[in-house]
Amino acid sequence: MAPRQKHVSLQSRRREDAKARRQVRRPELQLRHFVAFVLLLAASLALVAAEAPPKRIVSLVPAATEILFAIGAGPRVVAVSSYDHEPPEVEKLPRVGALLDPDLERILGLRPDLAVIYGTQHDLGQQLTRAGVPMFSYTHGGLADVTVAIRALGERTGTSATANDVAGRIERSLAATRTRVSGRPTPRVLLVFGREPGTLRNLYASGGIGFLHDMLEVAGGRNVFAGQKRESVQATAEMLLASAPDVVIELHVDGGPPADLSAWKALPALPAVQNSRIIALTGTDLVTAGPRVASATERLAMALHPEAFR
Repeated sequence: MAPRQKHVSLQSRRREDAKARRQVRRPELQLRHFVAFVLLLAASLALVAAEAPPKRIVSLVPAATEILFAIGAGPRVVAVSSYDHEPPEVEKLPRVGALLDPDLERILGLRPDLAVIYGTQHDLGQQLTRAGVPMFSYTHGGLADVTVAIRALGERTGTSATANDVAGRIERSLAATRTRVSGRPTPRVLLVFGREPGTLRNLYASGGIGFLHDMLEVAGGRNVFAGQKRESVQATAEMLLASAPDVVIELHVDGGPPADLSAWKALPALPAVQNSRIIALTGTDLVTAGPRVASATERLAMALHPEAFR
């Protein structure tokens, strides 16, 4: 065979071999493309399901539960936490635990298509993810974060218009309270939300961050523990004396016995004791970062500056 004929024959054989390899690989490529398409379709369907307005909501966060009802998503809430009491409609709903003891089995048994949980509930979040339950992670923050959460839950539940109205009313009310007390003296305030009954032991007060601190500032007070950059401070008697508050405000939830303020007589050197400015305020609105924060802030302002509301 001539050299040129040998070269042409070799080229032809190579083309045939390449064609055969392509024919062998074609089913493999088709399978890969099909698997990729199925995965993409599944991801797209999951995304659509996650973004669709939920029909069955479980909320483990009392503040978020109040928000859901305020923005019109309340009828879709099928279970709440052990500590939910507002609005009154939640008293008829099943309880599924709380921050430290969520009941995963009961949650899943309710077939939710949205679970509202605390941002710190990492284990529960992983378990819900494995079960395919979409989540909304709620994190306590400052006063401004309340309206952010309201708008975010409105978007997630398809109630954005109502949520924007609720958030807007809160922002306007807070601005009105701030204006009403502006220009007045700002007393040094100890804002207490827990202590042992009858004593000043295990006393917890607002630190310099968080919605309670922000509410106090809007209400025209100066937090004596503003320099403590945490949400709560466990204060000793020595710390209380050093902070020298002009006013002490104790926050109590509903349902307990009448506040006994006689324990403060143990610290007669406190300016607040000397001026008889130990005040007890009662209500869950005062300790819940939900849609009632504006009215709660106004209550603080009225306690600190009653003359501004006459």
